[in-house]
Amino acid sequence: MKMKILITGGAGFIGSHIVDRLVQEGYEVVVVDNLSTGKRRHVNRAARFYRCDIRGWWLERVFRRERPAIVSHHAAQMDVRRSVLDPRFDADVNILGMLNVLRQAIKYGVRKMIFASSGGAVYGEPESLPVSESHPTHPASPYGISKAVGDEYLRYFRDADGLEYVSLRYGNVYGPRQDPHGEAGVVGIFAQKMLLGEQPIINGNGRQTRDFIYVDDVVEANMAAMNKAAHGIYNVGTGKETTINELCWIGSRKSR
Repeated sequence: MKMKILITGGAGFIGSHIVDRLVQEGYEVVVVDNLSTGKRRHVNRAARFYRCDIRGWWLERVFRRERPAIVSHHAAQMDVRRSVLDPRFDADVNILGMLNVLRQAIKYGVRKMIFASSGGAVYGEPESLPVSESHPTHPASPYGISKAVGDEYLRYFRDADGLEYVSLRYGNVYGPRQDPHGEAGVVGIFAQKMLLGEQPIINGNGRQTRDFIYVDDVVEANMAAMNKAAHGIYNVGTGKETTINELCWIGSRKSR
């Protein structure tokens, strides 16, 4: 019998790639997404799809009907700027929404939760590079706070109810299906500008660095997180710094 995995946010940029890989590997896949930012066309046809908000009462029906063994939680309010303008909305989705997912997971016997966290947002200004799992968290935005709180709730429910978890703190993820018009990373925004023949805008001197990681590598991390031996918090990145100037130069060469 195939293991059943439920992906919240499975119509989104990262979530849809994870869904594709799970289907390819022969898992039974269930997708929950309210399509506020995700695209229905990105959901693999072999996956069972529910248009459902993680904050709503309908989520329990999905869990009761499907009873997944693992939940990969990628549904989120992901716009840092919006979290600053409307921290209540950010907390409603990222904290209360996650609590609803956790409550259903415990009630219906989920074995493990995989959580999409953020490497940049939860740490704030790094004290050292590369950032390690032991680096203190000092989030500088409501979004970062909500992701850090998510980690704490996972720890609590593991201790209180035995729900195993892996929290993956992503670097700057890029790749196909990234929406340059939404809260995209700089790679998606620059790529769109270059395809349109426009000049990318670099804020500051361009010497600021990021850890850019391709979406397929993030998918590999999620597959590894399903292993029984995997538990706790992991940074997911390349460990390599790239300046924004370098990124722009590489992009301009490839767009010629």
